[in-house]
Amino acid sequence: MPANIISISNQKGGVGKTTSAVSLSAGLALKGFKTLLIDCDPQGNASSSLGYQNFQDNTIYDILINEESIANVIINSNINKLYIVPSNKNLSGAEIELVDIINRNDILKLAVATIKNEYDYIIIDTPPALGILTINCLNASMWILIPVQVEYFALEGLNNLMSTIDLIRKKMNSQLEILGIILTMFDKRNRLSFEIEDEIYKHFNKLMIGTIPRSVRLAESPSHGVPIQIYDPKSTGSQAYNKVIIAIIEKMENVIK
Repeated sequence: MPANIISISNQKGGVGKTTSAVSLSAGLALKGFKTLLIDCDPQGNASSSLGYQNFQDNTIYDILINEESIANVIINSNINKLYIVPSNKNLSGAEIELVDIINRNDILKLAVATIKNEYDYIIIDTPPALGILTINCLNASMWILIPVQVEYFALEGLNNLMSTIDLIRKKMNSQLEILGIILTMFDKRNRLSFEIEDEIYKHFNKLMIGTIPRSVRLAESPSHGVPIQIYDPKSTGSQAYNKVIIAIIEKMENVIK
C-alpha cells in the first residue's frame, strides 16, 4: 500500500512547522511505521534537528535541480525506521533555477512516486512561503497538516491558507485533503491563548486534532540533534505530539476502511 504523504505547511514562518514535522516523523517511526522525512525548506532545520547540519552530500536540491534519484539521496537517521531526505543552503537558489523548467511543479511528485510504496508515511517539511518549492510539496502530497501558532492574527492567516489550498486543488492536485490543524506554542498562563483557541475551534472544529504547549524542552531538543521523544519523552511537548500522532494514525485507519 502506498505511503500516506503529508505536507506540514503554513505560509507563515515561526509557527512550529519544522518542530511538528520532526516530532511527528520521529514519533511515527518510534511506533513502528517506516517513515521518510523530506526536508524541503532551504533553512534545513529539519535536517539539523536530526543531527545533519550543513549536510554536504546529495540533498533535496539534487533531486529538484540535478535530476538525482530520490533513492540515492535518502539516508538513515539515528532512529530505527526513520529516514530523511536532507536539505542545505544550496536549496535557497532553487526557486530561481526552477523557473525555466517546464515541469517544475511536478518534480518532487514524480520523485516520490518512485519510492512511495516503500514507506508507511512520508512527511514533507515545506518552506514558509507559497513558492515553487511549496507548490512541489503540496502537489506531491495526499494530505496537508497545518500548524497554527496561538496568536492574535492566527485566524486571519488560517483563512488565507485555506484559500491557497483551494487554489492548489483547482489548479494541480485535486486529491489534496486537509488532514487537520494543530495549535502550537499554547501558553496556558496567557488568557489570550484560550480566547484564540476558542475562536479557532468555533470556525474549524472538525479539523482540530491537537494543541502543543509552549515548552522549553521542545525548544531545546533541535540544538541536541534529536527529536523531543528522545530528548525528553516525558515532557509536555512530547506527550502532546504523541496525542496528535495517535489521532493521525486513527484517521488514516478510518480512511482505509
